This record gives sequence, structure tokens and C-alpha cells, in this order.
Amino acid sequence: MNNKSPIKQPTLLVIFLLLISFIAGCIKEPTTSTPSAASTTERKIIDTAYGTDAKQKMDIYLPKGRSSSTKVIILIHGGAWQAGDKSEMSFLVPMIQAKWTDCAIVNINYRLANGTTVTANQIMSDVKAAVQFVVDNKTNFNISSDCAMIGASAGAQLALLYTYTQNSNNYVKCVSSLYAPSVINDWSWYNSFNLFLGKSIKEVLTTYTGKTWESDSTVYISNSPYRQVSAAKAKPTIIFHGNIDVIVPVYQSQWLSAKLKTLGIQSEYYEYDLDGHGFNAVNNNDCVTKTVAFFRKNL
Repeated sequence: MNNKSPIKQPTLLVIFLLLISFIAGCIKEPTTSTPSAASTTERKIIDTAYGTDAKQKMDIYLPKGRSSSTKVIILIHGGAWQAGDKSEMSFLVPMIQAKWTDCAIVNINYRLANGTTVTANQIMSDVKAAVQFVVDNKTNFNISSDCAMIGASAGAQLALLYTYTQNSNNYVKCVSSLYAPSVINDWSWYNSFNLFLGKSIKEVLTTYTGKTWESDSTVYISNSPYRQVSAAKAKPTIIFHGNIDVIVPVYQSQWLSAKLKTLGIQSEYYEYDLDGHGFNAVNNNDCVTKTVAFFRKNL
């Protein structure tokens, strides 16, 4: 004889309702794509590697409240292609931030020319790799792939040359050139008595290109922004030069400005009286003010 009592119907109903409640509690709400607070707070990331060489480093400044539409400004230092460091451009960072609070800034180093294993091609490959690194990590940084470049001296030549000849993905929308050597195949400059870093211009250019003019003049043409710029590839360009520059002749920037106008490229040119290779504080501030305004229009 079975002494067990059958389970009553109301008890089965309770168990069923409890099971449904348990399953419902396990179902998670769908996640959203809204960036976390950590991804939009202001950040400064120093010496991030974009390659394996010790010189392939960059500093990244990310503004608070950034988003996938945040624009990027890339800084490139000078130093005759064989000296210098990104720290020399660091003074521009707070100046730019004060005038454009919601832009991101990337300040890059690159391998320095030695005349043999590192020359113009290797340096340009570093600039390309640095830009690509920024774009490849735009989601991690929560920024856009829309970039502008500011270069000083040799860094300005690199910025111009990248923008005019290597910008096939159209990442760089505009460029600012500060006292650039934009005509590398300038025979009179090549043979001038100008000195930089204790070397003649001929020695500086030979170290950068890896060739003397006499042995291969084509490499000088291929690395001259003035010679390489074309209506099809050029981007809006703003140019600054001091009219008593004893390192890079002011006429090189004048020539580039005139050619851009002839090609119908949007451009601006500013020449500072009684200033040379590296501007005074007043002109630096004016240069940044004009550059930011120009970038805002073209980014």
C-alpha cells in the first residue's frame, strides 16, 4: 500500500512560477555601445611604441568628452632629420589645447638619419607607421581618423611630403608648415655657407638623402614638397616663415605658397618680420592661433 500523498495541483503551480522567475532573473539586459567614463576622461599617454625601434615612440593627449568625431593633430619635430626629439614640440601642446579644447594631439619621434641605414625612405616610413598606428587604434582612443599635421623645420618638410605624396588613405586633411625646407633640390642652398648643427647644408642633405647631389639628384627632387605637390594630391596648407631665417631661405616657403595658389589649393602664407628659424613667443602664439583656425575650417 502506497502511503505517499500525491502532490497537489496548487503546489505544482507554485514550483512552475518559481522556475519562470528564476529563468527571467538570469536573462541580462542588453549592453549599449556608450563609451565608459574611463574612455572619455582626459588622458596623457607618454612614449607609446608604434614600432620596435627605440625612436619609434609617440606621446598621445586625449581630451575629455571625446568621441568618434574627435579630430587629431600630429606634431613632427625638426632637427635637420638627424637630431631633435618630440620634447621640442611639447610646448605647443598646451597652446593648442587652450585654443581647441576638444582635439586630440599626437607628438611623434622617428628614427634619425645617419646617411646609410636610416635616410629619407626610412624616416618617411616611420611617419606613415605613426599615422597608421593612430588610425588603427581610433576605437581604443575614442577618436576619429581625421588628422592634421604640424611640422617644424625638417619636421615640416616631412609633414608636407607625407600629405602630398603618402596620404593615399586621406587620413590627413590639412597641414601646417613652420619654416620648412620645402625645396630640397635647391642647388644654391645646397652649396651655401649656411650651417646647422655645425654642418654645412650639403652635409645635412647628404646625410638625409644618403646621396650627394652629384651622385643622384633625383632623390633630392623626390623629397622636395615643392616639386612633388600636385593639384590631385595636395591638401589645404598653411605656411609660416621668418624673413631673416639663416638656416632655410624664406624664398622656399614663398615659392611653395605661390605654387599652391597656381594649383588652386586652399592655402595661407604668413611671413614674420625680423624673426628667424624658430619663432619668438608672440609669433608662436599667432602661428598656433592661425593654425587652429585653419584646421577647424578644413578638418
